[in-house]
Amino acid sequence: MEKRLLVAIVLSFLVILLWQTLFIKKPLPEEAFLLESTETGETSEEMSQTIVQPPPEPVLSKESIAPVSESSQEEIHIDTSLYHAVWSNKGAALKSWVLKEHMDENKEPIELISLQSEESSTYPFFLRTEDSVFDDLVNSSLYSFSTSRIDLTEGEAGELRFEFADNRGNRIEKTFVFRDSEYAIDVEINGWRNGQRVEPRLVWGPTLGRLSPTELKNRFTTRTGVAVYSVDKVERRDEMKYDPESGNAFNFVRWAAYENNYFTTIFVTDPQKSSAVFLKEGAVEAPAYFLAASHVKKAFIGPKQFDILEDWGYDAKKVIRFGMFGFIAEILYKAIKIIHQAFPNWGISIIILTIITKILFFPLTYSSTKSMAKMQELQPKIKALRAKYKKSKSDMAQRRKMNEEMMAMYKEHGVNPAGGCLPMLIQLPIFWGFFRLLIVSIEFRHSPFIFWIKDLSLKDPLYITPILMGLSQYISQKMTPTSGDPTQQRMMLIMPVVMTIFFMNFQSGLVIYWLTSNVLQIGQQYIMNRLRQRKKRELHGKKGRKK
Repeated sequence: MEKRLLVAIVLSFLVILLWQTLFIKKPLPEEAFLLESTETGETSEEMSQTIVQPPPEPVLSKESIAPVSESSQEEIHIDTSLYHAVWSNKGAALKSWVLKEHMDENKEPIELISLQSEESSTYPFFLRTEDSVFDDLVNSSLYSFSTSRIDLTEGEAGELRFEFADNRGNRIEKTFVFRDSEYAIDVEINGWRNGQRVEPRLVWGPTLGRLSPTELKNRFTTRTGVAVYSVDKVERRDEMKYDPESGNAFNFVRWAAYENNYFTTIFVTDPQKSSAVFLKEGAVEAPAYFLAASHVKKAFIGPKQFDILEDWGYDAKKVIRFGMFGFIAEILYKAIKIIHQAFPNWGISIIILTIITKILFFPLTYSSTKSMAKMQELQPKIKALRAKYKKSKSDMAQRRKMNEEMMAMYKEHGVNPAGGCLPMLIQLPIFWGFFRLLIVSIEFRHSPFIFWIKDLSLKDPLYITPILMGLSQYISQKMTPTSGDPTQQRMMLIMPVVMTIFFMNFQSGLVIYWLTSNVLQIGQQYIMNRLRQRKKRELHGKKGRKK
């Protein structure tokens, strides 16, 4: 078999060699470039266009680059219905990006450019290469620009071009296209260093936004860092957990984002060529963090709003941290959006969605409670069985006999030992999806509910809802049948206190969800307990008549 395989391989090579000798023509001079392009990975369509219209040489002579710059620093303003941006011709950098539809803690339009930009003298859309001298030059030079102001209304688009060149063969071209009613912009970067073509990385940072001390204190999460989408998975690195040894460089990137809980900047790249790095620079006590990505084609600078990102495409919705049960959180998000159209109060929408999920899972809840009640009724027999086999912990034979008798007793009374826990485990993904939905959805940010709750994304300032949640948890547990021993029962009653402490700093929207769920559980438990008591009375009545 191996000899036949070897002969087949040799004959195959001979056929290929003979075919190339007889039928493949030697390349013409202009086709030499075509073969070189094939090795670099260009498509056949691109190569055919190359033959007709040869691209310019990648090397530019210093004499062919005419110096281009400005004599003074200027600002360029871009105004759309969604944001107002300010660019500087110094480094062709972004100095301000204000979102008109989202407010900060002072009820003013939120600014996404960090104050650290001025402190570190590094602004978004600066360039990075392996040559720091070249970087300093192109990031500090004064670029010429195509327009000083762009005002866009519905359906309009505008282009801003920056150019810089010196007499040493260094040249940078930056082109941005803006559209009204879109947070996304088109990006094109071209660069030459000493006449040689370069592919600089585009920088965002340091950090994102301007969180006030009040917001940092009151919000459940203020995590900031980068997210990189490559090979169909999202990897994240947070500023607080920055570790250069864990790997902060990524290749074949579909997009790279700088993000916090509610806002993001996403660089869409060419995944076949691109790479991204997460950088930490500056003093140890006050470091600055940057994202730098190559081959950037588009940029999104705005809110992490699911429907906007989903409509934009590029799987950009994955930048939202819905967690391991993200698909469930997406379903819940779409459901609560529909509810909100009918009841335009996000707090009420949370309550209604909680009621709907409780109704849907009532059969499982009923099954769980019924199983726990049966286990509670069997407790005297279980205790007697354990007393019968006192040495079961040390004697394997006794333990086996005890387990056999216990399983026989369960079968006789129609009890499933896991029946009380299994329905709860089935519901766990829904609970977790709801939990993540309420934490990361920007719709709840600055959304009031009633009276003292002015922001569902912040903790309850008066701690009223967490206390009510703890009381409802206590009542619910007191009403729920339990099969545990007295020590376990006392431990379970401590849980409401622990939960109350935890929920003190949780978002009020999440507390409202849990409080509503507890109140509904109390109502369900009351109904189930009444049904169980009625069934017991009917059973005892039948037994009395038989006597």
